[in-house]
Amino acid sequence: MKLALIHDYLIQDGGAERVLRVLQDIWPEAPTFALLYDRDRAHPAFRSRDIRTSFLQSLPFATKCYQWLLPLMPAAVERLDLSGFDVVLSSSSAFAKGVLTKPGTLHIAYCHTPTRYLWNDTVSYVNELRVPKPVRATLPLFLPTLRLWDRLSADRADFMVANSKTVQERIRKYYRRESDLIHPPVDVRDYFISPRVDDYYLAGGRLVSYKRFDLVVAAFNKLGIPLKIFGDGPEETKLRAMAKPNVEFLGRVSETDKAELYARAIAFIHPQEEDFGITAIEAMASGRPVIAYPCGGALETILPGVTGTFFEEQTWENLAHTIIRFSPEQFQPERIRTHAMQFSTETFKEKIKTYAERRWNEFTHAGQRRLFH
Repeated sequence: MKLALIHDYLIQDGGAERVLRVLQDIWPEAPTFALLYDRDRAHPAFRSRDIRTSFLQSLPFATKCYQWLLPLMPAAVERLDLSGFDVVLSSSSAFAKGVLTKPGTLHIAYCHTPTRYLWNDTVSYVNELRVPKPVRATLPLFLPTLRLWDRLSADRADFMVANSKTVQERIRKYYRRESDLIHPPVDVRDYFISPRVDDYYLAGGRLVSYKRFDLVVAAFNKLGIPLKIFGDGPEETKLRAMAKPNVEFLGRVSETDKAELYARAIAFIHPQEEDFGITAIEAMASGRPVIAYPCGGALETILPGVTGTFFEEQTWENLAHTIIRFSPEQFQPERIRTHAMQFSTETFKEKIKTYAERRWNEFTHAGQRRLFH
């Protein structure tokens, strides 16, 4: 079967882009279609791949001001020509699932989440956009139309795969359809258990508002305990301004340095609601327990008392109280790491490849039955 991949846009390096890189490893000959591609901001691994972009790529400042182009994105994805492929596998949390395919083409949509800013995070998304005020004021006028298009586009995929049970529930609620479940890949073999644990707690990832790093900084400001935060993002300046000297910002770190940070931390702090939560899995692959807010993917991946613990209220006070009572010695690093291994990249590769081949066989056999009947 001749397969093509399609992703929303390649302008950052997050969890969805990690999934895409693994899909490219499974099908190295498959071209990758995307609305936009920023060579400098995307992961370097994409530079050696066949990346094909939409007409938006030719617009001035498109990759720098892509939020301004939201009203044009449905038309852009529908104009991508995937007519020469047997199977299209979309990796999407927004527009890629809306690609148009011919009757003889199988479309499998791997859904990271229904589009956040159209369904469950609309108000906060608009308020936090770093765009000129006239753009921010105008954008909400387009969201109802985009929401309607998003709902209709979800019906275009022949099969939909969710990355977690949380996302399955959102797909059922917003798109009114069922989906299969395949957890995303985590490079658990890149992490290790350290014989030495240092005196700091760890948090990290993209520093954006919904991840609630403000709660973590506020809690550790009061506790005075060392905290290290890796990653960068639009909230970094604000977080640095509110942090006391016991909170250290590391910026973007190498994979090697990140593995060291995980392995020697007392515990990893996971204060946000995630669709899945790859950083929590990375911490557990390092044998370290996770202190998490009990919602979203954390409920699927963290075993209370075995691989971590929960703080019940999403406030800095409740987080601080949980840290005060936290006993890291009760956790067994080997047991934590064993639990994390079920989310390995190898497991994902096997599951998604088998799934695509099975659905293709079913699709072609169904077509043959229709032809002869």
